Amino acid sequence: MSDLRIDYSDLHGLVEEGHQKAERKKERRSRLRGLPLRLARRLLILVALATLPFWVLVRLGVFAYQEWGLGTWPALLVAVGATALLLGGYAWGVGGKLGAGRVVRRILTRGAAGVAAAYVVYALIYVAGANVKSSDVREEYRSLHPFLRVASSVVFLADPASVITDAGRTEEDYWLMGLPVNEASLHFPQEGGYVHALDLRTRGRPAWRNMALEMAFWAFGFHSLRHVGTADHLHVSLRLPRGG
Repeated sequence: MSDLRIDYSDLHGLVEEGHQKAERKKERRSRLRGLPLRLARRLLILVALATLPFWVLVRLGVFAYQEWGLGTWPALLVAVGATALLLGGYAWGVGGKLGAGRVVRRILTRGAAGVAAAYVVYALIYVAGANVKSSDVREEYRSLHPFLRVASSVVFLADPASVITDAGRTEEDYWLMGLPVNEASLHFPQEGGYVHALDLRTRGRPAWRNMALEMAFWAFGFHSLRHVGTADHLHVSLRLPRGG
């Protein structure tokens, strides 16, 4: 009998290679199917990281003012300090990812902290003409409580079409509108001299944008209410400190 043998090793190798190729194809298809979800997750993380400093700046300040009983400026300093630390942490982490040395990372950290202070100064003194109904309202802007000014500035970054229609009021304003004078209105200057309320335009805007506007101020710690007085508008107010 002949000593004939068939070598199947090459055939087994081809079969195994085919299985590996099929597995790699399945993995690629799986990664492609999951790509939109991964991109959406990363986008949400980026949005959260970008909005967190603004939220800390306003919400912490409002909380310190209302709940801790700190004065306006001490509460604002606390908020700015916390935001500066957060931005500094961002800068330090990004510098590390980019391979920057300690000296460069310190410079980036200090620069990021300076951005927080510079933004607050900007928000306190400036409002674009497109974001106020009239020159009279623009003149009233600095009479608003600093936290209302900072919060409004943040909102205007996200929604540049937002418009302040009313801020401070006098008894004469109520008479001209044909409304009874509301002595408890936060549109009147409160103790400390600041107005604690403003009105924002809602007419002619999509419902979802008005809802987002209302929720944004609510998330910052303000009282926000859509109602109809002399005109449909969103009323935003800053509650006085406990015992105030």
